[in-house]
Amino acid sequence: MKKHGSKKSVKSASIYDVAREARVSVFTVSAVVNHKSHVREKLRKRVETAIRALNYRPNLIARSLANQRTHTIGMIVPDIANPFFPVVVRGAEDAAQRHGYNLLLCNSDDSLDKEETAVELLLAKRVDGVLLTKAGGDFRPGLRQMIKQVAVPFVLVMRTYPKLTKDAVITDDYRGAYEAVCHLARSGRQRIALIGGPRKVSNALARWRGFHDALKASGLPLDPELVVEGDYRIDSGYRAGHALLSHQPDGIYVANHLMTVGLLKAAEEMGLKCPDDFGLISFDDYPWLGVFRPKLTTVELPKRQLGIDAAELLIRRISGDTTKAAVLKLQPELRIRESCGFARRTSRAENQVSGPVSPGNQIQDMQ
Repeated sequence: MKKHGSKKSVKSASIYDVAREARVSVFTVSAVVNHKSHVREKLRKRVETAIRALNYRPNLIARSLANQRTHTIGMIVPDIANPFFPVVVRGAEDAAQRHGYNLLLCNSDDSLDKEETAVELLLAKRVDGVLLTKAGGDFRPGLRQMIKQVAVPFVLVMRTYPKLTKDAVITDDYRGAYEAVCHLARSGRQRIALIGGPRKVSNALARWRGFHDALKASGLPLDPELVVEGDYRIDSGYRAGHALLSHQPDGIYVANHLMTVGLLKAAEEMGLKCPDDFGLISFDDYPWLGVFRPKLTTVELPKRQLGIDAAELLIRRISGDTTKAAVLKLQPELRIRESCGFARRTSRAENQVSGPVSPGNQIQDMQ
């Protein structure tokens, strides 16, 4: 008599079951599961069909013990609440999964202490490699020694840190800032301010240098009162806005989107409007910026591609690629819209000289 409530257990398919179903050896199944390239296409398809039919799931623990890999990569970003990073992470995750890797994500809050804790955690989890957007400051000697001993490859994302590795995927932040400030100058702005990121990190320093050189190339002065260092967060943009706008800049370049939000909040409280009172260019572009009035001129960064390229480079290193260290520099794109007020300022200047200007002769920011 069957006991009430008893259930017949269902045995999970093993690698041997797959081998019998596909009529191949266990070694061939293992090669297909581990994405080895030497398996003939006909055999590969038979094995993949058997895997689907039996709903086979590889034993990841046994697999990692056998090949000393966990097929997991770690990723540490400064602030997952910053809308820039989810897109980068998604690109990295998509690329990793195409190669059979999973991704573990940590948030450092741009704190060196939290970053070091995250690195130690990922190494303890035996990740095969780490993608890192470095916080400012140096790792302590003990952690540097640990990284050296475990020999796990690192690839830097958005920020360089040669003391750890020269492998990095970054954007050309100097060029993006240079083109942004030159556009403000071409729009007739002469007192151009900067709300920059923390100069202890490489991309903020590159954007500051682009700002400085663009002023020089445009024949405009650098006024120290018009330069404020922020931390890439909304509150620092808000504080910088109150500090700068009292000095009446007629153009402002902001080094990231979140600080731009803070600046615009400060401007509203002070009764100032863009582009009437100041022209504005922000770093990075998002679909929802179409609801801003005026529509923002931005420097767009290839966020998803950044994550893809970083993960691809890391996986090549994990797979044994020992070629020369690579720094991949992706190019930004200046997207010109309304917030510099080019057409309005050109029209006013020409009206003073020669009267009304016909609409066909006005130079307008593109939508």
